[in-house]
Amino acid sequence: QVQLAETGGGLVQPGGSLRLSCTAAGSIGRNDVMGWYRQGPGKQRDLVAIISSGGTTNYGDSVKGRFTISRDNAKKTMYLQMNSLKPDDTAVYYCYYGVLGARYWGQGTQVTVSS
Repeated sequence: QVQLAETGGGLVQPGGSLRLSCTAAGSIGRNDVMGWYRQGPGKQRDLVAIISSGGTTNYGDSVKGRFTISRDNAKKTMYLQMNSLKPDDTAVYYCYYGVLGARYWGQGTQVTVSS
């Protein structure tokens, strides 16, 4: 089992920034993938960004150029720096961890972008 602890959500004005963190604990693998997905009101859960243990990244089209994903393998922690936030970024953001075919999800953290 893998446990995921998310921090960093909150309320921010349009154009502002937030940083999310997710720390993994438990049966951590060496070749894994961590990432963020989000689900807005009345919408499906969509990819925000993912990063492999080797540092390869992939972003959803709507966040390219504004969000940056990174990770510290020694700390088993992943970060999502979100800049130039828009109201459409409002959603519950879920941490994701994948290893050896198993998938784990965090409980989610609310991000609200509003003036």
